[in-house]
Amino acid sequence: MSVTLAELAKRFQGKVRGNPDTRIESVAMLETAGPHDIAYVSDRKYLELLPKTAAGAVILTETDADHFSGNVLLVENPHLCFARVASLLHPLPAFKPGIHATAVVSPKARVAGTSWIGPYSVIESEAVIKDGVWVGPGCYVGAHVLIASRTRLFAHVAVYDRCTIGEDCLIHSGVVIGSDGFGYSKDNERWQKVPQLGRAIIGNLVEIGANTTVDRGTLKDTVIGDGVKLDNQIQIAHNVQIGENTAIAACVGIAGSTVIGRRCTVGGQAGIVGHIEIADDVHVTAGSLVTNSIAQAGVYSASLKAEPVEKWRRNAARLHHLDEIARRLGKLEDKLQQLSKEQKN
Repeated sequence: MSVTLAELAKRFQGKVRGNPDTRIESVAMLETAGPHDIAYVSDRKYLELLPKTAAGAVILTETDADHFSGNVLLVENPHLCFARVASLLHPLPAFKPGIHATAVVSPKARVAGTSWIGPYSVIESEAVIKDGVWVGPGCYVGAHVLIASRTRLFAHVAVYDRCTIGEDCLIHSGVVIGSDGFGYSKDNERWQKVPQLGRAIIGNLVEIGANTTVDRGTLKDTVIGDGVKLDNQIQIAHNVQIGENTAIAACVGIAGSTVIGRRCTVGGQAGIVGHIEIADDVHVTAGSLVTNSIAQAGVYSASLKAEPVEKWRRNAARLHHLDEIARRLGKLEDKLQQLSKEQKN
């Protein structure tokens, strides 16, 4: 695909400084861009690369534009504009509808004529595949599953029975939607499984990264709201609810029955315990452990930085005596208060 700089400015509410007829075919980094590429700068530490770039155009703010003598697409948010330009110039590949000869599709499933079912995929009874859906190789779509229009399942995605996936979703390889939640009741020395009878409900415009798992609910549903973005290797337990437009980075674990609000972000390797609620617009930093509900918007962190092992061992040894030290300190405070009263008297 090829567009002019003027067309990009019109489409993405920008202004052109330079030649509006410059043709742009691709996006690239400043260091590797050529005359038909467009790059961007959103962090000022990269401004020093501008004099050396061969990019056909660069997306910049008005403030930073003076650092570059070439063609510029002026916008308020270069990173957002770059994302939109990249999506325009590099769309998902088109596909020819149909059902591959090796796919196994139940005669009771309903597959739209505009969709594609890839090699060795299985579509079970009463499953509904809407218009423009792309099901990659080796996927499993269980009975009574609904996959809404224009959603794509990459290779080896498993969607268990009765779950639903909304419109315009991207589900990457290895994702499992609707597996049983971790539900057991103690029976003396043994564990009795609690049947997981709910569903996993995925909203519209959701992206789920590779090898992420979304468990089904125990009785009520696990719900992922519209616009949620999930990175790779995330564990979402049964009955969890995640609000619209929340983004969660890789290797996060969310325990059962937790409710996360809208527009939240959770950094990589964070852990969130079960049965708590997190308000809208909460941002949890990477590696944090959230053990209590968060009622107000803001940035929250609960992690210890890495230190030389000798220092860490000394601090860890002292932590074992923290309760004793607290008791002793309490006694000293009581004595000080008593001395203060005696002096006043």
